Amino acid sequence: MQRIDAHAHVRSEAEFVDDVPSPSDMLYAAVFGSPIAKGKILNLHTKLALATDGVVEILTADDIPQHNQWGTIAECPILASHTVSYVGQPIAVVVAKTKAIAQKATKLISIQLEKFTPVVNPREAFSQGNIIGTQRTFALGDVDIVWADCDVIVEGSCEVGGQEHLYLETQRARVSINEHTLHVHASTQNPHLTQETIAKMLGIPNHAVQVDVKRLGGGFGGKEEQATHWASLAALAAWHTNHAVELVLSRSDDMRMTGKRHPYSSDFKIGATKDGKILAYAVQHYQNSGAYADLSLAILERSLFHSTNAYYIPNVRIFAAACRTNLPPNTAMRGFGAPQAMFVIESAIAKLADALDMPREEVQAKNLLQPQQLLPYGQQFQSDGLQTSWQKAIKNYDLASIRDRITNYNASHFATKKGYAVMPICFGISFTATFLNQASALVHIYTDGSVSISTGGVEMGQGLSTKLTEIAATALGIKPERIKIESTNTTRIANMSASAASVTTDLNGNATLLATNQILERLKVLAAQQLGVTEPTQIAIADEKIFYEGRETELTWTVLAKSAHLEQVNLSAHGFYTTPEVYFDRDQEKGHPFAYHVCGTAIVEVTLDCLRGTYGIDAVKIVHDLGRSLNDLVDRGQVEGALAQGLGWMTIEDLQFSAKGHLLANNLAKYKVPDIQFMPKQIAIAFLENPDNQFAPYGSKAVGEPPLMYGIGVFFALRQAMQSFNLDSGETFHAPLTPERVLLALY
Repeated sequence: MQRIDAHAHVRSEAEFVDDVPSPSDMLYAAVFGSPIAKGKILNLHTKLALATDGVVEILTADDIPQHNQWGTIAECPILASHTVSYVGQPIAVVVAKTKAIAQKATKLISIQLEKFTPVVNPREAFSQGNIIGTQRTFALGDVDIVWADCDVIVEGSCEVGGQEHLYLETQRARVSINEHTLHVHASTQNPHLTQETIAKMLGIPNHAVQVDVKRLGGGFGGKEEQATHWASLAALAAWHTNHAVELVLSRSDDMRMTGKRHPYSSDFKIGATKDGKILAYAVQHYQNSGAYADLSLAILERSLFHSTNAYYIPNVRIFAAACRTNLPPNTAMRGFGAPQAMFVIESAIAKLADALDMPREEVQAKNLLQPQQLLPYGQQFQSDGLQTSWQKAIKNYDLASIRDRITNYNASHFATKKGYAVMPICFGISFTATFLNQASALVHIYTDGSVSISTGGVEMGQGLSTKLTEIAATALGIKPERIKIESTNTTRIANMSASAASVTTDLNGNATLLATNQILERLKVLAAQQLGVTEPTQIAIADEKIFYEGRETELTWTVLAKSAHLEQVNLSAHGFYTTPEVYFDRDQEKGHPFAYHVCGTAIVEVTLDCLRGTYGIDAVKIVHDLGRSLNDLVDRGQVEGALAQGLGWMTIEDLQFSAKGHLLANNLAKYKVPDIQFMPKQIAIAFLENPDNQFAPYGSKAVGEPPLMYGIGVFFALRQAMQSFNLDSGETFHAPLTPERVLLALY
């Protein structure tokens, strides 16, 4: 089965926010943002802008009826009122008859500000005590005692940059009012938070706000929290004008005014025996959170969980702090804090391997997690997918030959060098805020046998609709063509969790199965009655035929559906699912936060031009633990897409801010992302077939985020190539490893 929305996408028939029919009198909103990163608002002058022909209204914080805050940790102002904390922070909203007029009017607004010195570096913020929440530490064993037992100890620092989400569909929302209900069409991964925030802002009940999401043109975490802000501004404008209002950010405004993946600055210390067995690891993470909390604390926690990646280290101390700076509030992005932490442990192992004069992969292999070993947060590791994927990758892709080929190449070439790296991953699957691990599904079967399914999951290109269709078709024994996946709507599904954390298919797929199974039980009872048999449990439906004890009967799916209606059998059901066995005690920093782990191994090969600093990625070869794939095409697309983002983050995506908090890489001429020419010449993906996962439909496993971390391997492949030219060039661990940084390090 191919993606169910592929034809609509190719033919430009797929509906997004902009495709919702607009009334003829719809108004347009544009945002006036702060020109500086930190200051006090003295005066705001809107008279000239308000006098512009076509401008209907200009709204400020004084026009917000109730709560002027957005976010799960509601501390970020919807509109700044007294102070500003980052460049682009919304201060006023212009509402006009056309988009062009609204945008023009924002340039006629003037503001007087008392300027303060901004802070953009997380270590500086930490030294000043500018911390969001509290510092946290995970510990296992006692690192201070064990240092004395180590034959080799190395220390170092890492700088890892942020990353722009660069979803194709920028932040946008369209809001209308009908019979005192706000109808919100928003490009959001979190419809419930959008609904709740708008309701609190306006002082109305949640049921008076209906958020509807057909699909997103990409999200990657950037619309989990921050989409709420722009939808709230559109709702405020609609509330005041009693007109439908659309708010759409241009690409440059979206890049300038929204948060990114968090940059991290980290220090590490690692100790091992002379044969490469790691005994102790200590790390301090300073997260650049930006101006407000957003999801920084949850992301910081995920960094704590994944600071040892795929390795068992008996003595660990992991410290982390969310540092408040004067950048746009950084937010969720694919990987959610795990990639930054994994980069640091891989850097520590690379430096340790240099000191031991051992191949990096040999140190990695000696310390890979084994089933039943304890992770720093107290959960036992249960998967055999890590060891299996490592062994299969080494054997099936013939790492020994790769190593020999690259060694021989480097010995005979001066101007170009090659490098390779092995990158194992171990990523926990669940929301780490336990209560978020819940989902609902509403299933209707109609008298003609067609099926409607509503869930709280948002389709954002990850193939959710396709997988839900496959899950329901398999469960009901019918053709996928009979099934329609409805838009995600807060009236049909209440209190939904965000589509994030790679669990959207797990949670909503399981909820769908619970709903379909309720209806199936009723249908089997009816079928048994009509067939004159006594064991409904022996009834089965497959290929739209009804079987009893494995033998085909005269009943069919369509006949049974029609009969159920005539016999007053309920053909609707609501399924509610919660992930079992997950919990975490934040006082003790111990628990069982993940339902399961996704593991895998990648081998990355590169060629470096040592005269220019440029490079190419020759191959990425992956063995990935996927459980039982629900859809091979969708899953391969997810692995390849995540890999592309990981490779880009480690190499060419250089997110730079000035000392005054201005984004320097503020357009796609300055901010480079992977294109088809950048991608590896060879991508090989092998899935481990392991259908025993009880926490996801039909033994599947989550696939959205884990493969991004394979991209970390390119840094260490390039580092190896650099060291073949100049041994001292691998001293610093600063990502992204742009061609400019490579060239400076080589010479």
